[in-house]
Amino acid sequence: MAYFRNNTVNLLNLHYGIHSLALSGGGAFFAVFLLKSGVPAPAVLASLAAILLGRFAIRPSVLVLARRFGLRPLVIAGTLVGGVQYPLLAQVDGVGPALFALCAVSSVGDTFYWTTYHAYFAALGDAEHRGHQIGAREAIAAIVGIIGPLAAGWALTTLGPRAAFDATAVVLVLAALPIMWTPNVKVAWTAPGALKASIPGVLMFAADGWCAAPYYFLWQIALFVSLGESFSAFAGAMAFAAGVGALSGMALGRLIDLGHGTRAAWIALAALAATIALRAASYGNAPLAVAANACGALVACLYSPALGTAMYNQAKRSPCPLRFHIAAEGGWDLGGGASALVAAGLLTWGLPLGAGILLSLLSVPALLVLLRRYYGASDTPGEPVLTSELAGR
Repeated sequence: MAYFRNNTVNLLNLHYGIHSLALSGGGAFFAVFLLKSGVPAPAVLASLAAILLGRFAIRPSVLVLARRFGLRPLVIAGTLVGGVQYPLLAQVDGVGPALFALCAVSSVGDTFYWTTYHAYFAALGDAEHRGHQIGAREAIAAIVGIIGPLAAGWALTTLGPRAAFDATAVVLVLAALPIMWTPNVKVAWTAPGALKASIPGVLMFAADGWCAAPYYFLWQIALFVSLGESFSAFAGAMAFAAGVGALSGMALGRLIDLGHGTRAAWIALAALAATIALRAASYGNAPLAVAANACGALVACLYSPALGTAMYNQAKRSPCPLRFHIAAEGGWDLGGGASALVAAGLLTWGLPLGAGILLSLLSVPALLVLLRRYYGASDTPGEPVLTSELAGR
C-alpha cells in the first residue's frame, strides 16, 4: 500500500502521531489557558503574533546549524525544546514575565521543529505517493486527537495546570524517539537558485498563515467562550471534532496522487470557506459552535493533502528543501503574525470575535490561485508540474 510502503515515512508519521497527541492535548489549550489565566483576548492574539514574529527573526539560524549537523538532530532538538514551553505555560498568570518567557521559548522551539520537520518530510517522502502519505499522517493525527483533549481536559480540571502541561512535555520527549531510527539528511553549504525556487512556497504559506491565526487561534477562544469557558466542555468538543476527522478518511490524498489535484484544491477550499463562515456565525451558540468545530476536522483532512502535496513536492525538487522551508515558513510567520495583530486590533476596537474569524476568508482566493497554478490546467498522476514549467517546454 502506498500509505505504508516507505518505512522511513512510517517512522516520521509515528513521530507525528505522538507529537499530535501533545498538540491536541496540552497544545489545544494553549490560547484558552492564557485567556483563563487573566490574559485578555487581544493580548492572547498579540502574544501569538509575538511568537510568530520571533520565529521569523531567528529562523535563519536554523540553516547555520543544519549545514553542520544535518536535519535529524535539529528535528529532535526542536521537539524537545518545544516541550519546555508547556511547564512555562502553567506558570502564566496574566500579562507579565512568565508570559514573556513563554513567548521566547515557544519561538525557539517552534522555529527549529517546524522548519526542519517540513524539510525532513519533504526530502524523505515520495513525490508520487505524497498525497497518500500526508493523508495517512493526518488520519493518525485525527485518531490521537480524540484522546489528547479528553486527557488534557481531565488533567486540567482534576490535577491542575502543572500536572497537565508537564504531561504534555513528557509526550513530546517520547515523540523524539522514532526519529532516532530515521536517516540523517545533510544540507549543502551552498544551493544556487534556492531563493527563487522558494517563492511559490512563500506565497502559499503566507496565505495559509493569514488564514490560520483567526481560523485556529481566535476560533479556539471563541469556542471556549461559547462553551462557558469550561475546560471539560472544550475538551469534549475537540475530541468530537477529531472523531469526525478520523472517520472522514484519506480519500483526497489518493485523488491528488491519481492526478486530480486541481479538483482536490477546489473541494478543500470550498469546505474551508464554508467552515470559516459557519464558525463566525456560531459564536455564542454552543451547539452550533460544536458543529462548526467538527467541520474544521473534516476540512483538515481535505485541505492538508492539497496544500501539503504542493509544498512538499516543490521543496523536494528545489535546490535545497531546508532553504525552501526556511523561506516558506518565514512567509507563514509573517502572514499569521499580521492577521493575529489585525484580529487583536478588531477586538480592541470592540468588534465581536466572529468578525475577526472572517479575516480568514481573505486568504481563500489567494490559496485557490496558487494551488491551481501548482497543479496545472491538466493534472497527471504522480508529482504535478508547475504551469510555468509547462509553458516553458
